[in-house]
Amino acid sequence: MRKLFLLVFLFIALHTQAQTPTPRQQFPGLFEAVQSSTIFPDNKTFVDATPKRDPAEIMKAYNEQKDKPGFDLKAFVLANFEVPIGHNNFQTDISAGIRKHIDTLWQVLQRHPDEAKPFSSTLALPNPYIVPGGRFREIYYWDSYFTMLGLQESHQTKVIHNMVENFAYLIDKYGFIPNGNRSYYLTRSQPPFFAMMVNLLAKIEGEKVLLRFRPQLIKEYEYWMQGSMSVKHGEAAHRVVRMADGEVLNRYWDESDQPREESYIKDVDAAKESNQSAAQFYQNIRAAAASGWDFSTRWFDSSGKLPTIQTTDIIPVDLNCLMYNMELTIARSLNQIQNAKLAKMYRYRASRRKEAILKYCWHQKTGWFDDYNWKLKQQSPIETLAGEFPLEFKIASDEQARLVADGLKNNFLKPGGLVTTQNFSGQQWDAPNGWAPLQYMAIDGLEKYNYNALAKEIATRWLKLNIRVFRQTGKLLEKYNVVDTQLTAGGGEYPLQDGFGWTNGVLLHLVNRYHIDTEQLEKAPAEVRN
Repeated sequence: MRKLFLLVFLFIALHTQAQTPTPRQQFPGLFEAVQSSTIFPDNKTFVDATPKRDPAEIMKAYNEQKDKPGFDLKAFVLANFEVPIGHNNFQTDISAGIRKHIDTLWQVLQRHPDEAKPFSSTLALPNPYIVPGGRFREIYYWDSYFTMLGLQESHQTKVIHNMVENFAYLIDKYGFIPNGNRSYYLTRSQPPFFAMMVNLLAKIEGEKVLLRFRPQLIKEYEYWMQGSMSVKHGEAAHRVVRMADGEVLNRYWDESDQPREESYIKDVDAAKESNQSAAQFYQNIRAAAASGWDFSTRWFDSSGKLPTIQTTDIIPVDLNCLMYNMELTIARSLNQIQNAKLAKMYRYRASRRKEAILKYCWHQKTGWFDDYNWKLKQQSPIETLAGEFPLEFKIASDEQARLVADGLKNNFLKPGGLVTTQNFSGQQWDAPNGWAPLQYMAIDGLEKYNYNALAKEIATRWLKLNIRVFRQTGKLLEKYNVVDTQLTAGGGEYPLQDGFGWTNGVLLHLVNRYHIDTEQLEKAPAEVRN
C-alpha cells in the first residue's frame, strides 16, 4: 500500500510538472538566441518576461522573420514580451533609522496573490508573500524562513501565515517546494526549511499549526526520500544515498541535466571547461543551486575550480540536519492525532539519521562537522559554516559543541561576523563573504549550548557591519564582506543585490534578541579586533 501511494504521488507530481512548460520549452531556438546574445546582461530577465501572446504565435513570427535581412532580435523581443522591471528602487530616508527602513521594505517587497497569467513562468500563489529583492522577483524557499524571523519581530503574523500557506499550496500542487515559484525551478527544491517555518508559526499560533500542515510535511518528506526503499547499498537515487553500511542520507539533486535557463550562457560556457560530460556538469551545477550555496569550493574537488564541481557526490551536513528536524517535526504532528506507532517510526528514523551524521560528518581530528563524499568514502577537506548546523538541532554532544564553538571563534569569526569558508576563491559562498542565514544559525546554535557571549559577539559584529553600510548607502544587502568591512562583497553570477529579505529578517531579530540600541552601536569604534 505504501509503495502504491508513492507511485501515485510521484505520477501526479511529474504530470503536473510536465503541464507547466518552461521558457526554453515554449520558445525553442528563440530562447537560445536571446540568452546567447547581449540583449539582457542577466539571463534571468528573459525567463521572467511575460509573453504578450500565445507562444505558438510568437514562434511562428520568429521563424518567419529571423533569417530576413535587417532582423532585429532585441526589437522582436521587446515587441512580443513584457520585460520585468525592478520594484525596490525607492528613496531611503536614512535619518529615519533602520527599523523604519525595514518596516517600509516589508511593504516594498510584498507581492499580492498572483493572477495566473497565460504563458508566464510565474507559478501563481494564492496569498501575499515577501520576495528577497533585486533580481529576485519571486518567492524563494529557504530565504523565506529568515525573512519570517523579521516579520515575527514586526508582528506581521498574518504575512507569515500566508507564506506558510503558500508553501503548503506548492507542496499540494507540485509534490514539493520548488527553488522559487517559477516554472524553470520545477526540477529542484532548496534547503528544506518548511518544518522550521511550521514550528515558528506554531510558537505564535499554537500546536494546532502542526496538525494543519502535517499532510504537507509528510508529502515534502516523501519527496526528499524518493527512491529510499529501493536504492542499493553504495548507490544513490534522486535525493537519497544508501551508504555502504545501510544508512540512508540525503544529498542535493536536480532532475534536469540541461543548462539552467536563468543562467543559460554561463552554464554552457562553464561546461566547455569541465572534464565531465555536459549532462553530468549541468546536473552538478543545478544541484549546487538547489543547495542555495551557488557557488562554493565546498562543492569542488581539491583544485577549488568550478569545472570540477561534484555536488551530487556530496552528503551535506546541513541538509541532513534539516531532514532530522523534519522527521522530529512530523513525529510531533502525529502525536497531535495520537498516532503513536507512526510517530515512533519517524523518531526512529531521526535517531538513525543522527547516528549517521555523527558517524560520517564528525571529524575528530579537526573538531568540526564536515560534508561527506560518498563516492570517495571520505570527509570533505573543506571546513564551512554548514558545520554549525548540528548545534542548531542539538545533534552535537557537549564536547563536540565546545570544539565547534572554538572553531567558530578561531577560524571563522572576522571583524564583520562569520566568514562562510576560509577559501578566497572568488565564489560568493566563500571568503570573504558572510551571509545572514548562516550568522543566525550559528548564533542560535551556540546559545543552545550556552555559548552566549560568543553568540552575542558574532551578532554584534554582524549588526555593526549591516548598520554601517546602511548609514553609508541606505541599503541592506544580500551579502557582506566580513573580512575587510570597508569593501563590498563580491563573487557570484550577478551584481550585488539589495533589498534584502533575509538580511532584513535576521537583522531585526538579532537587534531585538540582544536589545541592541542601533544608534549606540553605530557610534562604536570603526573596527572590531579579531
